[in-house]
Amino acid sequence: MATIQKFEDLEIWQQARAICQNIELLIQTTNLKTNYSLRDQIDRSSGSIMDNIAEGFERNGNREFIQFLSIAEGSCGEVKSQSYRAFDKKLINEEQHLHLLEITETNKNKIGSMMNYLNNCEIKGLKFK
Repeated sequence: MATIQKFEDLEIWQQARAICQNIELLIQTTNLKTNYSLRDQIDRSSGSIMDNIAEGFERNGNREFIQFLSIAEGSCGEVKSQSYRAFDKKLINEEQHLHLLEITETNKNKIGSMMNYLNNCEIKGLKFK
């Protein structure tokens, strides 16, 4: 297995970035743009996923990385909940809503797998070498 040198190499970060891009597309092309508070909240929540993955990775220690991954996992839940709100308010359609639920759930599960891996890993991070 190749060593990950930067957070941009992490599949979970790449998927989080794709979620942000999906949210931006929804903001630009749906009635979500008219609900300023929900629009801003879902935008911030989706950004929190990728930002916490990046920040945790840069801490160079498994325990801190796991802590930040836990926050990112929670932000996936926020985006899912906000998608329900947007759908219930008829700001996005069912297909868009289901797609958003699917990609956030997939990323949440992969983040959980990464946390499990780090919890069981012999190497505890670069700062502990």
